[in-house]
Amino acid sequence: MYAVIKTGGKQYRVEVGNKLKVEQLPAEAGSDLVIEQVLMVSEGENISVGKPFLESAKVNATVLSHGRHDKIRIFKMRRRKHYQKHQGHRQNYTEIQITGISA
Repeated sequence: MYAVIKTGGKQYRVEVGNKLKVEQLPAEAGSDLVIEQVLMVSEGENISVGKPFLESAKVNATVLSHGRHDKIRIFKMRRRKHYQKHQGHRQNYTEIQITGISA
């Protein structure tokens, strides 16, 4: 059994027991989380697709930790113009573990 959820503007295919790093969520580490934006649920041969979301489906998750991804280095340069720009970025994330899928 698996589901497709939407969180943080992205879509993820999840199964029970999966660990994901999603965009930062306002939840404490160790707390339980219910994701109600479920796009699709598959139980063997039975597939349910929402328009856009399934109203009866929910995905339960536990927040494991918060953190920051590795730094992304941004370098812009215009040749022969004496222009160089250095920049860096680290995105915050929340690590969650899927504990249940209810259709």
